[in-house]
Amino acid sequence: MDNELLYHFFSDDDFLDISNEIKRMEKITAGEIRVAIKEKANFSKRKSSVKDLATDEFYKLGMADTRDKTGILIYILLSKREFYILADSGIDEKVEQSTWDNIRNEMQNVFKHGLYLDGILITIKKVGTILSEYFPIKEDDTNELSNKVVV
Repeated sequence: MDNELLYHFFSDDDFLDISNEIKRMEKITAGEIRVAIKEKANFSKRKSSVKDLATDEFYKLGMADTRDKTGILIYILLSKREFYILADSGIDEKVEQSTWDNIRNEMQNVFKHGLYLDGILITIKKVGTILSEYFPIKEDDTNELSNKVVV
């Protein structure tokens, strides 16, 4: 797969920084944060909404299988410049989708200034901080999902 567009915006070091920020945030919350950055939708899904694409990715990554339904996906579709934050049912019971939509919009504004890594790091920090309020780290917490960026 040709990742030319992906590497126009991000470097391998950026992906490491993103993974490390997820790791830091998951030290204060029982939530499981993932970041998926896609260049474009698969041909068969090209007419799907960004929400539908994020939902497909969420289930493909096993994010619905966390103990307390506290997975959250930051999904970025580069070719269309579209973004979506999708939370599992445990989070949805306590945090409105509009909260995530506002954070997504803030990320998009940072991206407009060409600060792609910063936009994602700020978003992870905001998501982690909100999750820590509703889902603080538990004594028996384990890292249920990889912190690696999905490309």
